[in-house]
Amino acid sequence: MFRVFPFSILAVAILAAPAAQAYEAGDIILRAGVAHVDPDSSSSRVNLDGAGPIPGWEVEVDSDTQLGLTGTYMLTPHIGLGLLASSPFKHDIEGAEALDGADLGETKHLPPTLTLQYFPMTSASRLQPYAGIGINYTHFFDEKTTPTLTGAVAGLAPDAGINATKLDLDDSVGLALELGLDFALTDHFGLNAAIWYVDIDTDATITAFADGAEVATATSDVEIDPLVYMIGVSYRF
Repeated sequence: MFRVFPFSILAVAILAAPAAQAYEAGDIILRAGVAHVDPDSSSSRVNLDGAGPIPGWEVEVDSDTQLGLTGTYMLTPHIGLGLLASSPFKHDIEGAEALDGADLGETKHLPPTLTLQYFPMTSASRLQPYAGIGINYTHFFDEKTTPTLTGAVAGLAPDAGINATKLDLDDSVGLALELGLDFALTDHFGLNAAIWYVDIDTDATITAFADGAEVATATSDVEIDPLVYMIGVSYRF
């Protein structure tokens, strides 16, 4: 998967930029830009209730790019409280191993992330790297399945009359790690680049129906664990 992020783009304006005041306690820094979620997903084998794991049935989650928004409230000149938000990410869910390449469904999620950030540079520096550690809460919603998944499930029980499926993903709470870089162009405007590692684990439940009646359920533990990349602009209040 693509895991190279162009932090060097922040160097474009370094020589031309005027001096700018560094962060102080009480400052609020808002950032907006392009955010890319790149999952490093894996799953346990799908476990059919009453029958155990299904050989070769695993799933993975693809990447997506959306508008990213972050904010930092400076508690001191070196310590800040950061919040990551975004427009909803949409991910296709694909099969792996025996289901390799099969389009099985899709989901949307929101990943609000709160971090405690450390800014090590002195007030004389326009370039302000920072590191953060905190917690992520990922809310999944609008899950959908495809006829491909329904057909595959129906093939496991050809006499059950399965003609519909439903997917549910549990919300996730996990560790978040962050590295970022602010470059001040003026006292208020600047450039930003950041990367997060987010621990996202969810329990997926597939429910099979025959003419509206629930026939069977299957479950899988899915580890998404993405890297989130963002590059954009910042404004300090």
